Amino acid sequence: MQSLGPMAAPREAPMLREAGAIGALPTIPHMHTSSIEFRGQPALRASGADGSTLTVALHGAHLLSWTTADGRERLYLSPRAVFDGKTAIRGGVPICCPQFNQRGMLPKHGFMRNLPWENQGVDAESGALTLRLRDDDATRALWPHAFEARVAFTLEAGQLRTALSLRNLGGGPFAFTAALHTYLAVVDIAEARLEGLQGANRWDAVRDDRHVETAPALRFESEFDSVYAAPAQPLRLVQPGGTLEIAQGATCTETVVWNPGAALGAKLADMPEDGFRHMLCVEAARIDEPVQLAPGAEWQGWQQLRVL
Repeated sequence: MQSLGPMAAPREAPMLREAGAIGALPTIPHMHTSSIEFRGQPALRASGADGSTLTVALHGAHLLSWTTADGRERLYLSPRAVFDGKTAIRGGVPICCPQFNQRGMLPKHGFMRNLPWENQGVDAESGALTLRLRDDDATRALWPHAFEARVAFTLEAGQLRTALSLRNLGGGPFAFTAALHTYLAVVDIAEARLEGLQGANRWDAVRDDRHVETAPALRFESEFDSVYAAPAQPLRLVQPGGTLEIAQGATCTETVVWNPGAALGAKLADMPEDGFRHMLCVEAARIDEPVQLAPGAEWQGWQQLRVL
């Protein structure tokens, strides 16, 4: 993603946690987890009763894989992604927080994707596998605020929800932006289309152009980098192998769509030259209007993927 400018006419949305957002999703009653090593780094693997699985790195609470019961991988993870416990991982679902991209003084996409998180296990009420990050001397040197961040992954048959929450543990307010930078797997980007953004305000970062989207379905023939005012209804990623529904919570007021295309893709050292053909980023984001979080308050944003 390139550095983003302001969006026109962002959709208004509640700033704080949506009541019952996670509880509204039925869960598989038996999710088994185990600690594993993935490309030399500590990770967790969880399996649902239907045979679906997910794999999460402790580094960045980074979702690396979601395989549905049919054995199909639904996320793209670059075979050249760096796994050294320090570098951001290319693919899966990076957590971008408390800054999106280069909009601010922090490192690109903030610092949460580059730090080790704690495994909190499977929550007894929600059935979600949860990881936690709290502020420490290193985070306060970059961002002088007390916080607790959590990422919760909830499996259901043919369905995955990823929820990011941030609680202000300090004595004063702070502002932040965030995104779930989801890399979806596609067989061939030339045959994929994304439906559901017609009529949404769009900022095309490649051309630095602002307009209302007129296409009923987006096609991807070259570099694509756009920020949309998030529509109220779910999107649909359609390809010959099937359709994936993509929904997000109202606190995520933008949807980012990105594919590097051939030229930019060839310059990404941690992605194969043809990697752009096999991925499409569709991100649930809160970037145009930062969240203003009061002491003791909590914000939550989520994205849900469902196989149709």
